[in-house]
Amino acid sequence: MRNPLNPAVVGIKPSGIRKFFDIVTEMKDAISLGVGEPDFATPWHIREEGIYSLEKARTHYTSNAGLIELRREIGSFVSRHYDVDYEPKGEILVTVGGSEAIDLAIRAMVCPGEEVIIPEPCYVSYEPCVILTQGVAVKIPLQEKNEFRLTAQELRDAITEKTKLLVLPFPNNPTGAIMTREDLEAIAEVCIEKDIIVLSDEIYSELTYGAKHVSVASLPGMRERTILINGFSKGHAMTGWRLGYACGPKEIIQQMTKIHQFAIMCAPTASQYAAIDALKNGDEDVAMMRDAYDKRRRFVLHELRDMGLTCFEPYGAFYVFPCIAEFGMSSEEFATKLLQEEKVAIVPGTAFGDSGEGFLRISYAYSLENLKEALGRLRRFVEKLRGEGGVSARS
Repeated sequence: MRNPLNPAVVGIKPSGIRKFFDIVTEMKDAISLGVGEPDFATPWHIREEGIYSLEKARTHYTSNAGLIELRREIGSFVSRHYDVDYEPKGEILVTVGGSEAIDLAIRAMVCPGEEVIIPEPCYVSYEPCVILTQGVAVKIPLQEKNEFRLTAQELRDAITEKTKLLVLPFPNNPTGAIMTREDLEAIAEVCIEKDIIVLSDEIYSELTYGAKHVSVASLPGMRERTILINGFSKGHAMTGWRLGYACGPKEIIQQMTKIHQFAIMCAPTASQYAAIDALKNGDEDVAMMRDAYDKRRRFVLHELRDMGLTCFEPYGAFYVFPCIAEFGMSSEEFATKLLQEEKVAIVPGTAFGDSGEGFLRISYAYSLENLKEALGRLRRFVEKLRGEGGVSARS
């Protein structure tokens, strides 16, 4: 029998996030700070709308692009929050999570041999999606000294005549970094000059602390060259509902919809009805959850610094990215040993690209009770390592 598998698929590494998640689910008394999932239940009024849609037998396909009522609400939400306008018909596509929107955008735009610039550390799906199009992923290792922001010079240095697309993943998973308006204006200038399209993954846009999120699509000259990706998983605590969306130029959204049509048909109908209510009536829910995350963020930062771990202050998403280079072991080794000895699951920075070496991703989308227990175990582990190796805590 001939080999039935596509070598490109075989060559893609499994998610480093899920590796530790799978282990911890089978380990008694283990605590996971590894998965980027809100610990809040979906707000009741959103769940109720989903239930009501089933009771009303709204169990049929929707249009491929999604319910027009939902697309109108998405357009209204993006307009009032991020100051950029899209037509519900033709410029907005409802997808099965933000991840499908990312895949559709890359497949619709990237040809074999074309280059896609991906700042790292970053979410795990961008590079595999590029590989499956036979495109070329060009990584930019972001620097802690720049608070893991992408600079215009870094972008310029990575551009070649084959560059087509820039992935802009901010607020960032895993670092929690954000881009200011000034940062984005400098990036936009380069993209316009070099005629580069931007895939802006803004799934954490509603979770910023002390600084309002700015969408690159809202900047002059960028709406027509940006695909804006967002969804309901993070801000509205709707991970299991699997609902996202893409907004962008009609000619690109049209081709993304075509792929979606053949591969998926449409996003789940009950989820779409629930999402309409989330956008209409969910702003207070988002604000409540954001405030809770901010308290956890400040607590985790304080504890990490108190135990002598270096960690820049993140202003977005629900992650911190402390440095563990002082211990002389890889991120994978540190995370594995921590899990074995203290039963705490934290994701090694290398799960998000080679530039994540020397760092760990800690999610604070967990209760304060779990965070206190897990960080207490981490402190004990760190003190033990320092005792064994003679490493003193940093001031």
